[in-house]
Amino acid sequence: MNIFVRNIDFKVSDEQLKNLFSELGEVQSAKIIKDRATGRSKGYGFVEMTNDNEAQAAISKLNGHDLNGRRIEVSVARDREEGNSRGYGHGRDRRD
Repeated sequence: MNIFVRNIDFKVSDEQLKNLFSELGEVQSAKIIKDRATGRSKGYGFVEMTNDNEAQAAISKLNGHDLNGRRIEVSVARDREEGNSRGYGHGRDRRD
């Protein structure tokens, strides 16, 4: 299950995030999203856990948890919605 984590302190590393969730189950990956231009944390990230039950328990236990002085918000990650891209034409038929 993919978990969304927000309000992460900018100094927290991928490894720290992984270690926090590893206390509650097997973590497949943990990634803090960084600004492409600066390389600085954007304050949110994703954790992928192998077992859905462990992931749900982690969400319940860690939502509101204090991590480096900030209360993180933890929830199930939602897939990006289809058709939410900003591509050319926006799906309209250009024929007259």
